[in-house]
Amino acid sequence: MTPRQPIPATTARLSAAGLRSTATRRAALDLLAEGGHLEVSEVYERLLTELPGTSLQAVYGVLGALTDAGLARRIAHDGGPARYEARVGDNHHHLVCRECGRMEDVACVVGAAPCLIPENTHGFTIDAADVTFIGLCQDCAEHAPV
Repeated sequence: MTPRQPIPATTARLSAAGLRSTATRRAALDLLAEGGHLEVSEVYERLLTELPGTSLQAVYGVLGALTDAGLARRIAHDGGPARYEARVGDNHHHLVCRECGRMEDVACVVGAAPCLIPENTHGFTIDAADVTFIGLCQDCAEHAPV
């Protein structure tokens, strides 16, 4: 398969974040920009079709670098694998189905970031709240035993 053409701003975004523009970084960032919440294994499988020499370790490294540079967000919750998305900087939250693992974005619960502030901050300056709502998606709820 022919490698996809990078989204025009991808190289500039990598450079602005202080990262070298490698084929794997460009492809991973473009893949995340297509939307969704991808596990490392999903990113790896999709990149293999474009960049056959890519290793799983390289994908872990690329996703870590993109996250550290603020170009991707790592989402981890109890009971599930970490996932990555390109939607950063808006302090949105997530809904996760405990049955099938489906994940959806939801806007800040209360106002603007950080959305929620605890009664006692213990001296912390809070700039973000990471909230994961866990329940059953509609499909799983419809098929759940009564």
